[in-house]
Amino acid sequence: MSGRRHPAPSRRALLGAGLGAAVIGVAGAGSAHASPAAFAQARAHAFLTAAMDAYPDHGTTRLAQSYADQAGLFSTAFTYDNALAILAFIAARTTGGRDRAVALGDALLYAQAHDPVHDDGRLRQGYNVGPYTFYDGSRQPDGFVRADATVNVGTQFGFTGTAVGDMAWAGIALSALAGRTGKRRFLEGAVRIGEWIERNGRTDEPLGGYKFGVDGGNQKLPFTSTEHNTDLVCLFGRLARLTRDRVWLERRARAREFVERMWETDGGFFYTGTNDGVNINTSPIPEDTQTWTWLALGSRAHAGSLDWAARELAVFDHAGRRNSTVPAGQSYEGVTFGSASLLANEDAPIADSQPKPDRNGVWFEGTAHLALALRERRGGRGDEARARRLIGSVERAQDLLGGGQTVGGRVLPERAGVVSASSPLDTGFGFGYYPYRHVGATAWYLMAATRFNPLRA
Repeated sequence: MSGRRHPAPSRRALLGAGLGAAVIGVAGAGSAHASPAAFAQARAHAFLTAAMDAYPDHGTTRLAQSYADQAGLFSTAFTYDNALAILAFIAARTTGGRDRAVALGDALLYAQAHDPVHDDGRLRQGYNVGPYTFYDGSRQPDGFVRADATVNVGTQFGFTGTAVGDMAWAGIALSALAGRTGKRRFLEGAVRIGEWIERNGRTDEPLGGYKFGVDGGNQKLPFTSTEHNTDLVCLFGRLARLTRDRVWLERRARAREFVERMWETDGGFFYTGTNDGVNINTSPIPEDTQTWTWLALGSRAHAGSLDWAARELAVFDHAGRRNSTVPAGQSYEGVTFGSASLLANEDAPIADSQPKPDRNGVWFEGTAHLALALRERRGGRGDEARARRLIGSVERAQDLLGGGQTVGGRVLPERAGVVSASSPLDTGFGFGYYPYRHVGATAWYLMAATRFNPLRA
């Protein structure tokens, strides 16, 4: 890492450096023959490595910090982001990548087994992985594993609930590790997740499917999400294949039926879900329900959702826009989070102490979703050409946005890691995305660049 003096690396840091060194070594050896894409991917892996190794004095069992420090979430490690990091490391197909994926997978298993309250296979929305001082001046002194051996749940931000989607992605990552390593512990962890979802999410409401999950007080949430049920199509399908237990096929069919009920034939897109299990929410319409459905279902009858997303959610961000934070001379294309993002109030901040949104802010994670889905669809030269253009926009963002940011107080490797958005954008769901380097966006970029579909059962 440049720009700072650091103490001599610990044994864990040396052992953990495998992937970044290996990937950069491949790109660097005979650099005249290395492609720009190889360098971009190497830098992305260097960011994931830095996010994972940010707190070397707090034990070898660790998760990756989700965002650069500048995002203001301190050492928060979201379960979803870490599941994606596992999948991106697997996609690298290197020994170093596999070792890092295994380390993160074992950390998720540790969280399952050492929750401070529950012993039922659940994972929380987020954890703390390093010490910090909160906004009110209170100290959070621990790493991921506390002195009493329990995991450090993200209570100060309220990241204590358990969402079916987060659980599903963790299960997808663990099942991928089970398939790649043959280690039974990962399959057992994925099965525990699937069983928790069956017990806590299954609903007999008219629209069916699996509901959202529970809040921090363990109260069931009333919503049912298209995105979550899409994730379950993959997870339950994998569990059926790996366990050879047909009960997972019935559960997979139930999740898929819900997703297909959300299809709007006239518009050629998927709705976001339902609040009450009876009435479909018709607005807002998010991007991920259009792209993940293709990645999980591969249904030609619903392939038009990609065209809807590419057309209706397309954005182009540049310095001339009213609330853009893109530097002069730069521009980025891609898609935004959803239909509500295009209607955001540009006169008011997204939340207290946050900047005003740019309706044309590019959501780089979603842009990578779309690029990968277009590559998977293979609908002719147009799909691949558009995907390459979108990936190029993400790679340019990695090169030029988010400079000087840190994780755990340490300056990140130069031009390493994709920011979540080109400019502040309002999702329309009560939160925003900002130009901070992000594990989730970086992992999705790597999967799109390497044509690795994480939702293929």
